[in-house]
Amino acid sequence: MMKTGICLCIILSAFNNIAAQSAKIDAEKLLEYYETQHYADAASYLQSIYPGDTQDVKVLSQIAYCNMMAGKLPDAEKNYQKINKIQPNNLPTLFSLAGINSRRGNVSDAKAYLQQIIQLDSLNFSAYKQLAAYADTPEIKLRYLKKANILNATDPDVAYDLSATYIGLRQYQPAYDVLKTAIAADTENFTLQQALLPAANQLAKYQEVIEIGEKLLKNHADVNVMNDMGQAYFYVKDYQKCIMLYKILEDMGVQNEGTLYYMALSYRELKDYNNAAIYAQKTIDEAVSKHTTLYYAALAGIYEAKNQYNEAVAAYKRGLTFGTSTIIYYRLGLLYDLNLKQPKNAVLYYQMYLKNSPDQEKEKDQIAYAKGRIPVLK
Repeated sequence: MMKTGICLCIILSAFNNIAAQSAKIDAEKLLEYYETQHYADAASYLQSIYPGDTQDVKVLSQIAYCNMMAGKLPDAEKNYQKINKIQPNNLPTLFSLAGINSRRGNVSDAKAYLQQIIQLDSLNFSAYKQLAAYADTPEIKLRYLKKANILNATDPDVAYDLSATYIGLRQYQPAYDVLKTAIAADTENFTLQQALLPAANQLAKYQEVIEIGEKLLKNHADVNVMNDMGQAYFYVKDYQKCIMLYKILEDMGVQNEGTLYYMALSYRELKDYNNAAIYAQKTIDEAVSKHTTLYYAALAGIYEAKNQYNEAVAAYKRGLTFGTSTIIYYRLGLLYDLNLKQPKNAVLYYQMYLKNSPDQEKEKDQIAYAKGRIPVLK
């Protein structure tokens, strides 16, 4: 509310200055447009009074602002560009142009305006913060965020993004330090506290993870917090609590390879070998993609195209270790039949193809071919 009030005061002051220059402006009408957020009407009203070629920066600024607030971004950009020619290197104008280009998806121009701002003001926190969002690599993003963090170490958004970038680069200590500084300035910022947990786990600060996690869970039962806490409980050898948390995640259907793995290890440490074996198998099943057989089929097809038939056979058979596949059975039949000239193996895989219920409609040609080749090869 305070920001809205300040903006309105600035706008009204600008309109009063414009009104002082011309008796034709109805200040009450403009005020009503602003109060009811009819920005397009405000822009049209101003344009009806002032000529299109006006060089009055205050007028152009108000028209540009109204168009921007109304979502008429091309018109807003046109007016801000006029201002930029009349008064080059004006930071508010450059920020407005960067923002408009960002909203229109023109990343190149948005970055160019922000770079221009940094050249004019090398300590501009907001420009570095925005440039980080357009970084092409994690390393460039890190550079901009570090600069912004130096300028304002307590900004929560920058601290969060910088820590996430550090973690992505496996730099856990600086990620932890950045978040601790920001949290010290805002001790009730749950978002920053949650972001701290993965870094703290990597640094073996398990008791801290548990203490923060318990407080966070009282506020909201977040699955990511449970995930981090489960690891911490495992490493402090509280295996029952590790299992309890990960069983909740499993019941919610949000288990993953890692949570199932820690459950298997926890059961093993508790000498509950039956459950340990069950969860070890679940871990393996979770780690294997449902599409792995298709990936191996694709690899084998590439080998076939290169006439590397033995490699193709090995890839197809490797794919079958992850589950049955009518596609692979059929392709192996063809490979043994047409390329390797091994009729006995060809018959075997044609038969396996037919036994595994291929789609009668979609694969009718393949079914007919396999059925026809088996008696010939025998």
